[in-house]
Amino acid sequence: MQRNELENYLNQLLEISSFKDYCPNGIQVEGRNSIRKIVTGVTASLDLLNAAVAQEADAVIVHHGYFWRGENACITGMKGRRIALLIQHEINLFAYHLPLDCHPELGNNAQLACRLGFIEQDRFGEQNIAVRGKLREAIPLSALSEKIAQTLTREPLIIGDPGQSVKSVAWCTGAAQGYFEAAIAQGVDAYITGEISEQTVHLARESGVAFIAAGHHATERYGVQALGEHLAEKFGIQHQFIDIDNPV
Repeated sequence: MQRNELENYLNQLLEISSFKDYCPNGIQVEGRNSIRKIVTGVTASLDLLNAAVAQEADAVIVHHGYFWRGENACITGMKGRRIALLIQHEINLFAYHLPLDCHPELGNNAQLACRLGFIEQDRFGEQNIAVRGKLREAIPLSALSEKIAQTLTREPLIIGDPGQSVKSVAWCTGAAQGYFEAAIAQGVDAYITGEISEQTVHLARESGVAFIAAGHHATERYGVQALGEHLAEKFGIQHQFIDIDNPV
């Protein structure tokens, strides 16, 4: 397919005009016009780009791209090396941040829920990015922790009584510990996100709502992967998800 066809389809599918974000969503670095193979990954790191070059990809689609609000705009150093590699090999870079978190089927939050067996009920928080839902049946916090560890292949950090019963949950992938107070106000038993801050520990202990930090990278692997699979099925192009390990 042609680059502009892919760009227009992705921008409409993910409804990028509906979001106020910290970075530009859509095509960030322009490469060749014809796209036969795409590589997806969480972050447009040099390791991912080198893997895309080795796979002879025409486009890379990521959740974490470039040109974040407040960063140095100069294309030097690490940023310069990354962008130079893309330009040298004529590889297109597409990045979708909040739009990929929020998509009701292909988004990070929706895909994490599918894997953990959460049932979505409604959304809350800024731009309705966070999700409130429930488990099919109440289970101990320790059992939920074990399920998350097995599903994400990463041991989560749990703040809460392992024996406490969990039925209602809220979640938001990535660095969404800032929504914890809003989740508590939703009346849930536990909140799942990627990262944790120092003050979050005290909030969990004093509120009685369990906090689960399951990993920023670990919780955000699934949206972009699902997006790539969707494109491959719809347009008949090749797709490969490449997971560059990140312990955070």
